[in-house]
Amino acid sequence: MGQNLKNKDKNSYVLFSLNYESDAVFMGRNDSVRAPYLVPSLGFYDRSGFFADASLSYLTKSEESRIDLFLLTAGYQFNSKKLSGLLSGTKYFFSKDSYSIQSEIEGDLTATLGYDLSLFKISLTASSYFSSNSSTDFFGGIQLDKSIYALDDNFEITPTFNIFGGSQYFYQEYYTYNRLGNRKGKSNLQNPSINNSIAIKEVNQFNVLNLEISLPIQFQSNSFLFSITPHWAFPHSNATITTNEIILKEDLKNIFYWSGGISYWLNTKKRK
Repeated sequence: MGQNLKNKDKNSYVLFSLNYESDAVFMGRNDSVRAPYLVPSLGFYDRSGFFADASLSYLTKSEESRIDLFLLTAGYQFNSKKLSGLLSGTKYFFSKDSYSIQSEIEGDLTATLGYDLSLFKISLTASSYFSSNSSTDFFGGIQLDKSIYALDDNFEITPTFNIFGGSQYFYQEYYTYNRLGNRKGKSNLQNPSINNSIAIKEVNQFNVLNLEISLPIQFQSNSFLFSITPHWAFPHSNATITTNEIILKEDLKNIFYWSGGISYWLNTKKRK
């Protein structure tokens, strides 16, 4: 999505970005093999609020360097003095060799509504994630954040706290085709059989999946935006994984990961 740019004229703009993500983490889950990505993206953001964005994720592991994911996103966003919102849809194109935690997801629809309470901003998110081989996942989230500005508002730091909950069809598919499937990599489970039928007992239950703390830091200089964000994920609701041979209770661990990058935005308003 578009960065939090200080575009006072609220004109349409094109956004070029290059970011690095230290690991692929989703709902507090990640693969046993780290998946660091280099992510170039290009987006157009119309002054009306409509936007479209395309990005690819290049896996930077030396032994598995490849384009792992291509994303197309379109939607509408708005911001007023107190109220903000977002409605978007994303199509995922994963490499057949991907072991990302989201690798069986084909698309999502997401809606977010936020309100600034002065002391902090509260945002509510509802989303649905689709895959070709399982039922649709439904997620809900609550975010609390507070933006702190300095250097004539060009420097911004935003302490953020999130709670996410939902079902786990995406996780069951991931275990079926990746963690216990036919791919290279390590497994956190002991002696699994890749030919087993795999199921997660809590797959259709709506549970708290992740608590997450992050600290987005941004600095804007003219049309350039530099950013870095450390994340601490505290996953909840350990999955009970069953196969034809064994029943295992997942051992979830807290995750630290980070992202950072540089963006350049080009105002499309013609200068007189």
